[in-house]
Amino acid sequence: MDDLLQEFVAETRETLEALAGEIVAWEANPADRTRLDAIFRFVHTVKGSCGFLDLPRLARLSHAAEDALAAVRDDARRPDAALVNAVLAVVDRIGEVVEAIDGGVALDDSADDLLIAALAEDAAPATQLVLSAGPRTASRSVRLSVDLLDRMMSGMSDLVLARNELARRLRDEGADPSVEASLERLSHTLAEMRDTVTRTRMQRIESLFAALPRMVRDTATELGKQVQLDIEGADVELDREMIELMRDPLVHIVRNAIDHGLEDAATRRRAGKPEVGRLRVSARQSGNQILVEIADDGRGVDVARVAAKAVEQGLRTAAEVAAATAAERLDLVFAPGLSSRDTVTAISGRGVGMDVVRANIEQIGGRIALANRPGQGLTIVLHVPLTLSIISTIVVGVGDQRFAIPRQSIEEIVSANADGVRLDRIGDAALATVRGVRLPLVALGPLTGLGDRGPTVLAIVVTREGPYALGLDAVLDTEELVVRPAAPAVMATGLYAGQTLPDSGLPMLLLDGAGIAAAAGVRFAAATAIGQVEDAEAEAGTPALLFDDLDGQRRAIALGALDRVERIARSAVRATGGRLRLVSRDDTIALHAMTPVDDHAELTVLRLTDGDAECAYAIVEPGDIVALPPALAPATIPGIAGVVVIGGEQVEVVDVHALFADLALPPAARPLCLLHADAGGWMDNFLRPAIEASGYRCVARLAPGETAAVALAMDDAGDVPAAAGALVRLRRTPAGGGDSIYRYDRAGLVAAIEARAGGVR
Repeated sequence: MDDLLQEFVAETRETLEALAGEIVAWEANPADRTRLDAIFRFVHTVKGSCGFLDLPRLARLSHAAEDALAAVRDDARRPDAALVNAVLAVVDRIGEVVEAIDGGVALDDSADDLLIAALAEDAAPATQLVLSAGPRTASRSVRLSVDLLDRMMSGMSDLVLARNELARRLRDEGADPSVEASLERLSHTLAEMRDTVTRTRMQRIESLFAALPRMVRDTATELGKQVQLDIEGADVELDREMIELMRDPLVHIVRNAIDHGLEDAATRRRAGKPEVGRLRVSARQSGNQILVEIADDGRGVDVARVAAKAVEQGLRTAAEVAAATAAERLDLVFAPGLSSRDTVTAISGRGVGMDVVRANIEQIGGRIALANRPGQGLTIVLHVPLTLSIISTIVVGVGDQRFAIPRQSIEEIVSANADGVRLDRIGDAALATVRGVRLPLVALGPLTGLGDRGPTVLAIVVTREGPYALGLDAVLDTEELVVRPAAPAVMATGLYAGQTLPDSGLPMLLLDGAGIAAAAGVRFAAATAIGQVEDAEAEAGTPALLFDDLDGQRRAIALGALDRVERIARSAVRATGGRLRLVSRDDTIALHAMTPVDDHAELTVLRLTDGDAECAYAIVEPGDIVALPPALAPATIPGIAGVVVIGGEQVEVVDVHALFADLALPPAARPLCLLHADAGGWMDNFLRPAIEASGYRCVARLAPGETAAVALAMDDAGDVPAAAGALVRLRRTPAGGGDSIYRYDRAGLVAAIEARAGGVR
């Protein structure tokens, strides 16, 4: 409200200065209609603003003057000298009150009644009531033309570019420390000037939203609907000129949402919805863009009807519509001349609509995106760049091209070959695991057609939907760059937020992090399901990976057990110890396969883990990530938990429990058995393999803090340490008895160890 009041004071003061000559001219010729209209518009504007700003005194004065001037305009009263003087007196008093408001001082109102009385038709001559304007408060604001602000911003941009070039030259040639200190002071001053100049063009977007409540009410009343409007983000700031250019597109979208999207009360009741429709208009800043979102809970877009209308109206052929993807058919709402209305109304049906909206948004360097939910509503997002802005960026390289990324959209940058970083592909989704956190992976090279050499650097980009890893060839520099809208065709790709001009003088495109994720089809939900499958809600179904198995069957496996998917050479697999095993670094892991693997030069394997143990499962090719339906038909085949129907196809679900049931515990998880070694080394050479084959981990001495579950010692051995656990003694010959076990009685020895260890293996 303070900002609006200051704007009112500035506009009123400016109009009073311009009106001074008009009042004098009207006094000389009261019959001059042009001057009369100018004065009438002034008092009418003041009266309207006073009602909104709650200024009753000014409203009373301006209303009285408006009534008197309206009578003159209607030829119901002659503009004599007494009326002219009374109007002049009121205008002067309005100026005094405005100055008092600006200065925050009180102004006596005892003469207001006399001024209003002097406006009456039968009043006495009121020359003595003409007041001279009081002392004017020193103004702390000034109104500038947009052209002048543009020149200021352009000059500021040139200064930043010159500073960048100077910094580059000093880096290349090696500068004196005192020169570098001067450059640092210059950079600091430029940064402050840049922020100041940038803010001169900024205005809260609430001025764009202010007219929406009344418009929504009037449109809904006209259509016989009930609509609740929610406005969010009104404090977001946007370039003043951009606000003006967005007014018409926003009005059209909102009216369209009420007319086409939101149903009447009766229809909503039948659909199980509240009678009052919801319309939400919100704004937020994302990097160098402002996102204005218009969302309703109506019927959404009937894509089939839109496609049929496009064919009917000759905008597309039936073959073109049949071959189009779902996204392309939804995009038909932007086809020029398309109208889904069968009848023309006062609001829609003339075929002039969303194509014009998109054209207007693209002309200012923006783009428009749709998110359709049939039967639930439609969300339209306007991505609008700041017309001129200087932002901190990170310059990256892909192939032989350079791009800039807004610095605030990058969480961190890591090497793709660093420890704790792994790149995988599960189905058609690429994933990057960074220190145990799984993220969707987008390689910028293939996306932009600049080659696919494999990323060497990952930039973790943060978007509203979540973070993802952007694969790059190199990170080159950091720069503060001037950003301007790129050509509409470039912005329409959705990959870029504008273009920049670095100190090299070669134009460079600014990447749009959220747009890249959308263009690459990033599935944030799928990555979350893989990394946090334990948090999935039961009603959503268990996330699983579909795959083609070696025997030709289509199967699925729970994502919770999947660690990664990798390609291996056939030579890494051998049948040893009675089963297939895969060499993994310095160890082997069990490999499950439904058919022999001898005919394959390479294998795709699913690496599975339960958190302790690990195994692998050989497949042909991974597919999509799906949610398993709750209806599971039991199976009688070993290794298969049951059968489900996915997309009309019968799919076998792998029994993950069975895969791990026959695996030996990993060494770290096995019970500890202390071998109280004998002098000849028999325990270590003969006994250790047998005991470890039974599921124990054998050691000759305990590490600090370790406690053995059981200990083994020969019957002629000395005392065994107390921390050794339950003791089993061995005798060297079959003869004898007592508590000792013959050292080659394997079954008796294992049974004794299990009994002493509590049966835990």
